[in-house]
Amino acid sequence: MLIDIKGVHFNVPDDIKEFIETKLHKIDFARDKIIELHFTLTQQPKGYVLETNIHFRWGKVAHLRVEDHHLRPGLEKLISKTKEKVTKEKEIIQEH
Repeated sequence: MLIDIKGVHFNVPDDIKEFIETKLHKIDFARDKIIELHFTLTQQPKGYVLETNIHFRWGKVAHLRVEDHHLRPGLEKLISKTKEKVTKEKEIIQEH
């Protein structure tokens, strides 16, 4: 699984990259189902817009978005949503 982290209007510090990679252990159960995860972290005047695109092996791409005033709590929310989406997609594929 390839992980790409990009900052818009700021450089993403190494500790934030490590934070994301550590939190992504929540989806280790589906690493073989995901080709790429693209994170885009955009700094706005009143907070952050955090987005991710999940590229699944079967061709589906899921887009998730979270807005928050603080970076780390926003990332927690985004990774939680990512886990929910990956779990849901994995269940759908297993049903077929």
